[in-house]
Amino acid sequence: MTHPDPSLAIMLYGTEEPPAHERLLKAGPLSVLFDGANLRDIRMNGEEVIRAISFVVRDKDWATLIPQITGLSIEEEAGGFRIAYHAEVDSKGETFGYEVAIEGNSSGSLTYSGRGKTPTGLLTNRTGFVVLHPIEGVSGAPATITHTGGDKVETRFPVEIDPVQPMMDLREIAHRTPGGQDVVCRMEGDAFEMEDQRNWTDASYKTYVRPLALPWPYRIEAGETVEQKITLTIKGAPKATARQGGDVVLTLGESERRIPALGVGLQPEDAAAVLEHAGALRQLGVAHVICHHDPRRGHDAGTLARQVEAAHALGAEAWLEAVVEKVDDAGAVAEVGALSDIASGLGHPFATVLVSPAPDLKCTLPGSVWPPAPNATKLYAATRKAFPQARIGGGMFSFFTELNRKRPPTEAIDLITFTTAAIFHAGDDRSLMETLECLPHIVRTVPVIAKGLPYSVGPSAIGLRDNPYGEAPVANPGNIRQAVNFNDPRQRGIMGAAWNLGYFAAFAEGGAEAISLGGAVGPFGVLSVPTPFPQPWYVGKGELYPVWHVVRGLAKLRGRPILSLGSSAAGDVRGIAAVTDSGTELWLCNPSPNTQKVRLPDGFLTAVVLDASSFVEAANQPDLLDHLSPVSDQTLPLGAYAVVRALKPA
Repeated sequence: MTHPDPSLAIMLYGTEEPPAHERLLKAGPLSVLFDGANLRDIRMNGEEVIRAISFVVRDKDWATLIPQITGLSIEEEAGGFRIAYHAEVDSKGETFGYEVAIEGNSSGSLTYSGRGKTPTGLLTNRTGFVVLHPIEGVSGAPATITHTGGDKVETRFPVEIDPVQPMMDLREIAHRTPGGQDVVCRMEGDAFEMEDQRNWTDASYKTYVRPLALPWPYRIEAGETVEQKITLTIKGAPKATARQGGDVVLTLGESERRIPALGVGLQPEDAAAVLEHAGALRQLGVAHVICHHDPRRGHDAGTLARQVEAAHALGAEAWLEAVVEKVDDAGAVAEVGALSDIASGLGHPFATVLVSPAPDLKCTLPGSVWPPAPNATKLYAATRKAFPQARIGGGMFSFFTELNRKRPPTEAIDLITFTTAAIFHAGDDRSLMETLECLPHIVRTVPVIAKGLPYSVGPSAIGLRDNPYGEAPVANPGNIRQAVNFNDPRQRGIMGAAWNLGYFAAFAEGGAEAISLGGAVGPFGVLSVPTPFPQPWYVGKGELYPVWHVVRGLAKLRGRPILSLGSSAAGDVRGIAAVTDSGTELWLCNPSPNTQKVRLPDGFLTAVVLDASSFVEAANQPDLLDHLSPVSDQTLPLGAYAVVRALKPA
């Protein structure tokens, strides 16, 4: 049924493209990870002080162009390190080349400069430096900013996610780390500003070049020079050194939450494949299927009927996610009425109806004029009248960002909704898994928007089903890691199972009423079917992706009481625990490529692991994680991105 002997890369990541190589460079107490182009995980005395510094070039759709690096030189000695290279990017025939110089020394000083030109001219939304501050222990902390004119202002990093820019017109940001070290970040060459990147589930505050109030895209003319520099100065010693190795010890506590309903999304073009594999997919036990309807894409009564048929074939409740094309109030009301007539012909199958004006599927950046759209209150009232038996949801079919910037009138709806994607700003493995760190910040902010209403998240996946900031997500015929991917290879690997588990766990513990993952088939699916993009090793005849087992297992837990899950090393493992008739069920994942030793709470006697060693078996055995084995030791070694299900008997 499948090709023999998949490579380790295919099993973990769904692609033969190797992960980014990260080289650790040290200068006394200063350390950085160099990923071949940029700096990550900048630490002083073992404590993270800055998450990343990158020189990026983005095209007119905000996709980050992948640079070709030449002339790389790295020098390292006890007191310092130096990196230099030349980079070249190409955007549909327009090129930009730049020289990079990086230098760090043991006194806690780091400089990173970039200087570039384009021989052709370049249309871009951003070319220059991006600096990422971490969020844990920094959220809510004081900061001193220096404006480009020299004025200093005392402020704070936002606690609730800021919908726009919390800091603007920046030359310098100074803050103190949770450990007590003083960090000054100076940015030269242009005006910088900060956005709260948690809006996109990135675990960072992002300071970037060129204010968004200026026109974009903009053109760098042929021969024009772009020259910028970042300087970090770090002083002081942390109160305590960072955790170094050792087992991750887990504890369980009380919680008032229950496991929410788990659903999946559905696009009309995938309905036929879902119906073909309905016998297998029904085993998932998903609670609902979100049927997407967008008349601008040729969706009609026939495509909607096919989706409803697919939802019912899965034994799931049908939800309607309807894009309203008309932007005037009267036209929108009439359009919703016509949609109700279609639903009536199908027997009014929709338990929940979510509506969104088409203009809201695209981003309106801060300072820009909102495009014409129907009055939200009138649109929701018309939807309630047209679907009197259904629960009415509003919010955004795009990202949390757009929900935060254009908050719906909660008095007119029953449910708040939004989606996310994990690779909007960066496509590397580290950034993807860091998004799980951000989710508790989102669930802390959503209730402020919802004002007491329940909320639903999804359909959400690693990749993007739509691109609110450009024409479309990035097609990925080369099956590589990159930002803004539509079909991301990691959905098909062990890593995809780990990410989806961590995603569900965070929103379940954060009080979501329903969580919808990407889909049943296709680029966001759990089961292979023929696709126009590569699926290495899979034949496309219904083999199971590792994420199948996560969705199937978590769907069974609906309504079960959640137990809070504590860890001696926050973020080193992620998961969720629930009380079932059989006892306490624990689902964990290792969100890193490094083996983690995890000590289970007392009483867990059996477990089963989904990792590279069980990948082939998992592709063909739907109930693999039903078969637990006795554990001889409470400490389990979890390999790269491994998922474990453990049980403590009642």
